[in-house]
Amino acid sequence: MLQTLKKFLPARPFISGDENGIAAIIRETMEPLCDSVKTDATGNLICFKKGSAPAPRRVMLTAHMDEIGFLVTYIEENGYLRVAPIGGINATAVAYGEVVFANGMRGVFVPAADAPAKSRPKVEDCVVDIGADSRRAAERKVAVGDALALPAHCTKLAGKRVAGRPLDNRAGCTVLAEIAAKLSAPADDIYYVFTVQEEVGCRGAAPAAFEITPDVALNFDVTATGDEQGAKPMAVALGKGVAVKVKDGSVICHRELTGELLSLAKEKNIPAQCEILLYGGTDTGAVQMSRGGCRAGALSIPCRYIHSGVETIDLGDAEAAVDLAVAFLGGEKQ
Repeated sequence: MLQTLKKFLPARPFISGDENGIAAIIRETMEPLCDSVKTDATGNLICFKKGSAPAPRRVMLTAHMDEIGFLVTYIEENGYLRVAPIGGINATAVAYGEVVFANGMRGVFVPAADAPAKSRPKVEDCVVDIGADSRRAAERKVAVGDALALPAHCTKLAGKRVAGRPLDNRAGCTVLAEIAAKLSAPADDIYYVFTVQEEVGCRGAAPAAFEITPDVALNFDVTATGDEQGAKPMAVALGKGVAVKVKDGSVICHRELTGELLSLAKEKNIPAQCEILLYGGTDTGAVQMSRGGCRAGALSIPCRYIHSGVETIDLGDAEAAVDLAVAFLGGEKQ
């Protein structure tokens, strides 16, 4: 699993709206595992595996492949860059850190000279310094509209824990690829959908679900934990297994489906915990409400420090997500 995760963390950033490159990398992994692979008009990567049952269910498994980042909005006379956030950016977590552009150019993210004195700066209070001493020099390297983000990386910590970015949500993409590798002969028709633009409003999942019209759907993404420094009380922790979502700020998951997943985890001795997230949202809600709706649930990967440069997960939790999904779909691990 770790090697697949590292493969899905290329050096170049792929922020929301610019996912073609990461889609090509994921396609290389998925094509040998599926019967067909296509990219829809929105940019979602849809990988289909035909089921063997006489009347198979249409099962949609989703994970978003975009990451948060920035777009250059203005180049100042002194060569500094103003940027706009793409997705929910914590400027405090980014300040005085390195950024990388889609063209490979590097820079640093720092508070601007005119930033108001406060402990938690906003993105608009900051600039990117690429080392240019004038607008003309900067324009030789970057342009308005260029994408940038914190550098991707993956650092092995103690036990099965790793830190880096963008584990939100390449960890979910890795889980989908691992499920596909284990389900060589599923009973159901399975659509592995790697969605676009989740970080800016779950924009890719809805049209994909409208086309597929699934009977049941499971979303794979990271979720917050209650064991992070300063976290509010929450019954999710690293190393305690896959988090079966009950609700978040955008969805109440299908109650019977959630119960089935929790019961199955107990029966199969797969470590699992309940997730109730009081804010935020994932592709789960967008899929649930598409067209005539469907039974929608989510298997989340607990993650500390989400939307920072050191997102931290336990690979054992991700492995539990794979095992529970495979058990739910009735496949045997190969």
